[in-house]
Amino acid sequence: MKSAVETLNPTRVRLTVEVPFEELKDSLDAAYKKINQQVTVKGFRKGKIPARVIDQRFGRGAVLEEAVNDALPKFYTEAVNEAEVNPLGQPEVDITELKDGELLAFTAEVDIRPAIEIPDYSGIEVEVDAIEVTDEDVEKSVEQLRERFASTNPVERAAAEGDVVTIDLQAKVDGEVLPDGIADGVSYTIGSGELLDGIDAAVTGLEAGGEATFTSELKGGSAAGKEAEVTVKVTAVAARELPELDDEFAQMASEFDTLDELKADSRKRLENMKQFDQATQAQERVLEKFLEIAEIPVPEKLLEDEINTRKHNLEHHQLGQMGLTLEKYLEFQGKTVEEFDAETKEQAVKGIKTQFLLDELVSQEKLNVDQEELTEHLMRRAASSGMSPDQFAQAVVQGGQVPMLVGEVARGKALAVVVEAAKVVDTNGNVVDLSDEDEEQATETVEAVTGEAEVSEEK
Repeated sequence: MKSAVETLNPTRVRLTVEVPFEELKDSLDAAYKKINQQVTVKGFRKGKIPARVIDQRFGRGAVLEEAVNDALPKFYTEAVNEAEVNPLGQPEVDITELKDGELLAFTAEVDIRPAIEIPDYSGIEVEVDAIEVTDEDVEKSVEQLRERFASTNPVERAAAEGDVVTIDLQAKVDGEVLPDGIADGVSYTIGSGELLDGIDAAVTGLEAGGEATFTSELKGGSAAGKEAEVTVKVTAVAARELPELDDEFAQMASEFDTLDELKADSRKRLENMKQFDQATQAQERVLEKFLEIAEIPVPEKLLEDEINTRKHNLEHHQLGQMGLTLEKYLEFQGKTVEEFDAETKEQAVKGIKTQFLLDELVSQEKLNVDQEELTEHLMRRAASSGMSPDQFAQAVVQGGQVPMLVGEVARGKALAVVVEAAKVVDTNGNVVDLSDEDEEQATETVEAVTGEAEVSEEK
């Protein structure tokens, strides 16, 4: 076999391959054997039909076609390895010559990973929010805890904001009660915004037994997105009572003996949360700068596939679970189709460039992923998917996705290397030390940028 490679552009090549006919012998034998098992010829046992009879009855062309289809993947892979290119996706193959007994020639055009030069990232500088926890933040946190321990007591008066009402609901569209438009005994806190738009105004001022009708756009169910006439009946009104903020509350709501200790713990937790957010912000901004200083061409076909994958995942998975169409989602977001397409393309380009750049850094720095790191990542992914670690691991192995998980962890480690080398300061001018930050957090940051699609290499 002879092969040559032609660079069409930085992300695409054309392989030209010539195969002497004698190298097709194994594939020809396999073709005759396959056809032997599929056809019947009178006078011959199945599987024992001579090759000359198959040629006479079914045509030599059918045998050649079967043999070429069998041989092409092998010769294509050999040509790829010989050219030392990293193909992305499936090639476009064109058989340019097929002479029985002489020669098979074909070309294969395929996208490739571009050659990327890692820029000097030691001079990257970014600014992040300072970690500041105010007394007001602490009070708000304690107040939220206090809300969780609120009690309710029935009252005989009109419902007001903050009260908990028990209600029956009935929704009609075009005068017809919806099959899933009836709900009885629903508990609702007035002012929480957890149900339909307009319900707060409808139930405020009603006593037990009171009823009101209002119109609202349904957020889910069989008529999601449609205007409905909703009838709400209040069956009970209860006032919420908050516990006193004192040491007794601290003992009831936490492991602490005093309110001061509870507040101190709340402050510490808020500081940890802000520290996590600060690290994520630093990672995101360092990655942005890293991408800006790198030259990374993006293959057109790969970009097209990535855009389609992102749209499909949004429309058929995320929105589908919420009972929303893409049109209704864009309406809620206040975006046009053109704006959505431009935004999706921008995100796809960024995701592909991030994978290319960080994968190259992984190779350059020889970053390895050990079993402990992979297991930790697998357990986090399992938790976010709602599956047990064993179930998730089994699904990953069966789906052949272990290399994908290894790639995710490796990219997180690569980003952590860049972040550690960068200069990060907060808005107060203080240098932020991120050298001890968890690499798994960097992996999450990379995942958020690259999305669910994975740039795969195929040969």
